[in-house]
Amino acid sequence: MLIAKQICCEKQDRILFQDFDLSIKSGELVLLKGENGAGKTSLLRILVGLSAPISGSVAINNIDVHAEPNHALQQVLYIGHKLGLNALLTPIENLQFFNQMCAYQNKNQFILETLDNLGLIGLDDVPVKSLSAGQQRRVALAKLWLHKSAKLWVLDEPFTALDVGLVNMLEQQMLSFINSGGAVLMTSHQALSIQDHVRTVQMEYNW
Repeated sequence: MLIAKQICCEKQDRILFQDFDLSIKSGELVLLKGENGAGKTSLLRILVGLSAPISGSVAINNIDVHAEPNHALQQVLYIGHKLGLNALLTPIENLQFFNQMCAYQNKNQFILETLDNLGLIGLDDVPVKSLSAGQQRRVALAKLWLHKSAKLWVLDEPFTALDVGLVNMLEQQMLSFINSGGAVLMTSHQALSIQDHVRTVQMEYNW
């Protein structure tokens, strides 16, 4: 599903990593591990076309991410440190826009039910800027329930600011997605309770 070859990344005149290879296939979860500063977030941004590597290539379903980003990323859902939410809009307005952008047909009732299941009952009409960091993350993560065409999830520290119950719920959603043939690439400082289909990739800090 995803193949990255010989990726080299530089940040602030320091080589974060070089000659880095990574492949991800359907039905697996790849967990990126490494010290802060090892380049995990930088790698994810390269893989989804938000940053360009110094050298190397990334292909999703055999389509070059940096040459044809719109085509390559049609089946990718990325949730990073910046959650991709409009702070002036409410949770339901943000998710309605997400629906329209992706041409999904989720009804408002389903969006509301998803928000309620994520502990956001009664907050669907509150501007995102008035929500806590954890609540804002839950709004962004609701996209994982609303997706229709994504085959690859790329998640940067998705458990940040979530309580134990919501972490368990998110892990179950990941497991269901993997069992349906999807693939997940993620970073996390927290241990996963998911055991099957998980592969760990260690990134070393280059001094």
